[in-house]
Amino acid sequence: MEGRWCWRTWWFGGRGRSSRYGVAMPLLLAVLLLFACWPSRSLVEGKTFFRDRHKQLQQEAEQKKNQQKEEVPDNTINVGIIMPVTNLRLRYYQLKIRNGAKHFGNRLMMYKFGYDQFIQEQMALNPSPTNILNTLCRSFLPKNVSAIIYTTNDESFGRNTASAQYFLQLAGYLGIPVIAWNADNSGLEQASMSGLRIQMAPSIHHQAAAMLSILVRYQWHAFTIVTSHIAGHTDFVQTVRDQVHQYGDPQDLSKPKIKFTIIDNVIINNAKEDLAVVADSEARIILLYSTNQEAKSIMRAAETMGLTGENYVWIVTQSVMGSLSGVNNNNDFPVGMLGVHFDTNDDALQEAIFTTVRIFGYGVMNFLSDARNEHLSLQPKLSCENQTNARWTLGATFYRYLKNVSIPYDKVYENLDNNKRGLVEFLPDGSRKDVELKIMNLRDSGTSSETRKWEEIGTWNSWEPEGVQINDIVWPGHQHVPPPGVPEKFHLKIVFLEEPPYISLASPDPVTGKCNANRGILCRVATEAMMAKVENHTLAQQNSTYYKCCSGFCIDMLQKFSDELGFSYDLFRVEDGKWGTLEDYKGSRHTTAQSGHKGNKWNGLVAALMNRKADMALSSFKINSERESVIDFTVPFLESGIAIVVAKRTGIISPTAFLEPFDTASWMLVAFVAIQVAALTVFLFEWLSPGGYNMKMAPPRDHKFSLLRTYWLVWAVLFQAAVHVDCPKGFTARFMANIWAMFAVVFLAIYTANLAAFMITREEYHDFSGIEDHRLENPYVKKPPFKFGFVPYTNTETILSKHKPEMFQYMSQYNKTSIELGIKAIKKGEQDAFIYDATVLDYLVGQDDECQLLTVGTWYHMTGYGIAFPRGSKHTAHFNERLMSYKDNGDMERIQRFWLTGACKPKKQNKRASEPLALEQFLSAYLLLFTGVLLALILLLLEHVYFKYVRKHLAKTDSGGCCALISLSMGKSLTFRGAVFEAQNKLRRHRCRDPLCDTHIWKVKHELDMARVKIKQLEKELESHGVKPSRKFAPRQGNILTSCWKPNAQDTDDENIPQFLNVYASLTTGRAEREIMGTREVFGARDMTRNHITSNDPARPSSTATLTPPPETGGARQRYRICLKPKTKVGFIIRR
Repeated sequence: MEGRWCWRTWWFGGRGRSSRYGVAMPLLLAVLLLFACWPSRSLVEGKTFFRDRHKQLQQEAEQKKNQQKEEVPDNTINVGIIMPVTNLRLRYYQLKIRNGAKHFGNRLMMYKFGYDQFIQEQMALNPSPTNILNTLCRSFLPKNVSAIIYTTNDESFGRNTASAQYFLQLAGYLGIPVIAWNADNSGLEQASMSGLRIQMAPSIHHQAAAMLSILVRYQWHAFTIVTSHIAGHTDFVQTVRDQVHQYGDPQDLSKPKIKFTIIDNVIINNAKEDLAVVADSEARIILLYSTNQEAKSIMRAAETMGLTGENYVWIVTQSVMGSLSGVNNNNDFPVGMLGVHFDTNDDALQEAIFTTVRIFGYGVMNFLSDARNEHLSLQPKLSCENQTNARWTLGATFYRYLKNVSIPYDKVYENLDNNKRGLVEFLPDGSRKDVELKIMNLRDSGTSSETRKWEEIGTWNSWEPEGVQINDIVWPGHQHVPPPGVPEKFHLKIVFLEEPPYISLASPDPVTGKCNANRGILCRVATEAMMAKVENHTLAQQNSTYYKCCSGFCIDMLQKFSDELGFSYDLFRVEDGKWGTLEDYKGSRHTTAQSGHKGNKWNGLVAALMNRKADMALSSFKINSERESVIDFTVPFLESGIAIVVAKRTGIISPTAFLEPFDTASWMLVAFVAIQVAALTVFLFEWLSPGGYNMKMAPPRDHKFSLLRTYWLVWAVLFQAAVHVDCPKGFTARFMANIWAMFAVVFLAIYTANLAAFMITREEYHDFSGIEDHRLENPYVKKPPFKFGFVPYTNTETILSKHKPEMFQYMSQYNKTSIELGIKAIKKGEQDAFIYDATVLDYLVGQDDECQLLTVGTWYHMTGYGIAFPRGSKHTAHFNERLMSYKDNGDMERIQRFWLTGACKPKKQNKRASEPLALEQFLSAYLLLFTGVLLALILLLLEHVYFKYVRKHLAKTDSGGCCALISLSMGKSLTFRGAVFEAQNKLRRHRCRDPLCDTHIWKVKHELDMARVKIKQLEKELESHGVKPSRKFAPRQGNILTSCWKPNAQDTDDENIPQFLNVYASLTTGRAEREIMGTREVFGARDMTRNHITSNDPARPSSTATLTPPPETGGARQRYRICLKPKTKVGFIIRR
């Protein structure tokens, strides 16, 4: 100091009178005179001189720059360091660098590390991007710096903070680790934390943790966050929210389990307007993050709004307090303000420089001590001009060694407090793990109450579980006890109207007059007139006429509100017992269309709020537009609508229950696809099979199988009927029948298993689709008409009168005064349905002991239940905030799940299960039987129609015998041979009643045998004429002859063919024969309408067989068929 004083005296002059001026003043006067007298030419030469001198200086700078670009020796480790611009303090900073580096000496093996290896740069406040780039590209990268130390104690949180962030991001892009100590690091965006940065100064995370530790200490669980547009304000809010989540996370064992509530997050644009939100809220604890100047304007506005009183506590960050070493005017801040602080003065900066140098040295030692890094170099060799070498690939690895440093305090701190022990360590994000913050309290200075100062009252240590340690605090308003942190208690008069499950009433204990734990809270049900006559209120509470116990959904919600908002209340029942609708002064109701008329008034809960008899209405109070026009509602705490409840009645089993196991499509598929395909394939395979029909029209001998018999087989197998069936002979057809049997087993098993579920007693009810069901809109479509009603003076009445006026007029005659009476009416059958609030009906359905109730249809006119307040009440916003928080954190869902869920538990289920079934319960079986009888009668009628009208026409057209493929019975009925077989069967089955009948039968048989002999003789005569009878239809024993034959191939002339053939057979019959046959003659002409033989011609004693020659056909071979047609008893005619 003495030397500097002498130089200053020589230049500027001494302080005494004798040496008033020094050398500076005379020199200044001489220069002025020289310029005044200098000629113009000399001025030009002077300009040239200065221009040349400027060029010379530029050349010297280029030479210096080239010298800096010389190769750095491989055995050195260079470090770039940035310090604030200063001349007076620079040598102190350099001294800290020298002291920090000399500790390592030769401990870094082959690397040279000392003071000369620190590339020093001073960066001014608010540097331009060009200056930042020049520092990196011209100063640090040519020297191959392995890391950069960045230090600054500026807290302006303006452009300088943005410049710092820009610099740190550039360094991270280059891959160069940065060891930073910057006081304004809280203003850096979290995105910059992704770089290779180690932050030595306390971060915004530490400050937020310290602030919440203060809240934990004094049990303040609700607070508001106020910020300006300071850099990093969004990160501060997010950090606080993350810390709050950690306190509530049961998995995080490092913090106590406390449930914090962030009431508001206010960003200040206009202080008075934005702070109005805080003034209207219940917040009493406020966290402030802004600059010092912004905080002063915020606190001035807060003071005018009463937010700095004794009940409000402001906790501020380091950015608000700033450096406490300077002269700061703190009079704008209220007494009792709390803050978190760390030193940012010049001494702290010097200590940070020393510490960062030591951290870098120990990081290099860790890197070199790892054998894996033996051949790796710590010289990046980067260049801003070379694109191929723009990022140091080893930087991230070296950064991990720096971040993993764990060094005792005495090795990294120069001036260490004896009480300070521990290790310097870092978190995964590069911030300090061991941080100590000071807890400051603003109080009046000792000299004057007009000036205020910050005093340290405690510390917060990140490594201690309890966190904060506080000794003595001056609280707001110079109080000596902490404020509660919540609003002052207030009292509310709450009106209600009971409706389970939202509010249920029960009698209190008759002795104590109190409610048990499961019965809720005491509420008044007596009117004010009754209470005015009461002298002893204690005795009145024991009387259930005056007081009841209220419990339910809304009561649980009310108790939660009371605990968190801190208010007391009186709960009383609305006197008129109405919800709130418009009515005239005579007491008659008005519909919505009439509500605009003068002279109408509100009743019920709405009237109690409008007349200020109550501060709040709490119940299952529906929100609608009419009520919202006169009172205020909170946000809905539960959604609801209008629903319909009906009663279930025991019905009968459906007559078509046996068809219900399968739907219509399934039955159609079985009947028209499966059965048809199975029958047709079985018969087709039988017709194609060599063992079956072998593709012939006539069936083989003794083979009884046709298409209709195939259908009989398929149906019998499908339903496993124990009936006689004819089986196919072909192997393929039999295999297909077995496949169908397997299908039938599966089908019948499924059908039987599901049939039991449908053959049970059904419960019947009116399945309305909703309020807009046509049966409700037009109740007279049913005789008698539908009966349904509602409860008057409710939201249901208001909505129906507005949107369904015709239905409303009809329903009014079936109204009930309460929902309980409506439920009884539908259970007794007096009404078909009842319309009311959906959630209430769902609850009553679940509580029904007999399980006879059911809600049907969709909900109509969806709305919600809300808490009502008088118009303009200040409490509405507070309750809205709580309701929203309850929905977010699941509290509302838990209350709803407790009160509004459950199913009915019938008490009479066992009794009802043992009741016998009545006749109407199995009508489906009788229906099936009667339907079968009707179908059988129809088939019988069709059978008679066939034999009487259809068969004779069909016999003429069915010459090939195709009908036999469909039905053997039909085929036989169309042929003569079949008729004879039918007659023979009748004869075989016939038994005579007396011996005379047997004699006649023997005589007829004898005559028949004689006729066979005669036929043989006729055959021989035909053979003698060259006509050989065909043996295809040769007569058999016991059959009547019907013969067809062909002429020989040689017999082509007509004269060789007999012209006439007389056949005479005397088959005389008498009365006994007619008794046997039941007809006039034994054999005669074939009647196609009967199954026996009759004669259409008169009886004659003889008959002739006539051979009718064929017409000329040009010499072609002709086929002759001799058919024996009875003319009388036995007469034959030979036809072509």
